[in-house]
Amino acid sequence: QVQVVESGGGLVQPGGSLRLSCAASGGIGSISDMGWYRQAPGKQRELVASITRGGRINYGDSVRGRFTISRDNAKNTVYLQMNSLKPEDTATYYCNAVSAFVNYWGQGTQVTVSS
Repeated sequence: QVQVVESGGGLVQPGGSLRLSCAASGGIGSISDMGWYRQAPGKQRELVASITRGGRINYGDSVRGRFTISRDNAKNTVYLQMNSLKPEDTATYYCNAVSAFVNYWGQGTQVTVSS
C-alpha cells in the first residue's frame, strides 16, 4: 500500500507564490506517474500538472506558464511551484501517485488565494 502525503498549502494574496510538496512511500513497486489535481467547491476535480518518472510533463491549460512541477525520483517526491496565483486557483489540491497501474491519493491540502 502506497501512502501519499501533501504539505505546503495555505493562504496567499493574489499574485503571490506557494510551493506544494508531496511524498509517496510504501508499496513494493516503483512510482511511475505523479501529479497534482485540484477541486474547488461545486466543481469537478481537474488536472493541474503531472510528471512521469522519465520527466515528461503535462499542465492544465489554466496553470500553464504560472505553475512548475518537478520531481525527485530518489525520494518519490513531487513539487508544485505556484506563481502569480489568482483567486480562481483557490481549491483543495490533491497529490496523485501511480504504482503498478494503481492510483493513490493524498488527503489534500487547501490553497486559498484572497486579499
